[in-house]
Amino acid sequence: MELLIQLCVQAVFAAIASLGFAMVFNVPKHTLKYCAFGGAITYNFRTIFLELDFGIELATFLASAIIGVVALYWSRKYKVPRPVYTVASIIPVLPGTYAFNAMVTLISINRFGAKPELVELFIHDGLKSISILFAITFGLVLPSLYFLRLNRPVI
Repeated sequence: MELLIQLCVQAVFAAIASLGFAMVFNVPKHTLKYCAFGGAITYNFRTIFLELDFGIELATFLASAIIGVVALYWSRKYKVPRPVYTVASIIPVLPGTYAFNAMVTLISINRFGAKPELVELFIHDGLKSISILFAITFGLVLPSLYFLRLNRPVI
């Protein structure tokens, strides 16, 4: 029950974030609700996969793949390019905390010197951030490669 309440609250805030970025990116008005819904389901699926102990990289990859499939469906149904839905929908799962911590650690290295624990923390947070970004990228690309390849000749 507690997880359900957490998912509902997170869905609202993820939808607000996706909606805000969709408005910044000037997407068509009729797609705003889908962008908000996409952000909510992406963040909720990542949270569910994290609760199942999948690891943040795999959870982000699977959530991105799910929104990739959903956006592919929406783009065909409503005749709107797929990035209109996907770009705003993946905003809530970007690795902001890890990237911020990596930059703060880099500033600390610059200020206090290259202590081994600071370098280790910078490498850990930086690689975690990069791996999450790669998971998002591959999660969004693989569904379109798979489903679009089925309708095109190989030659």
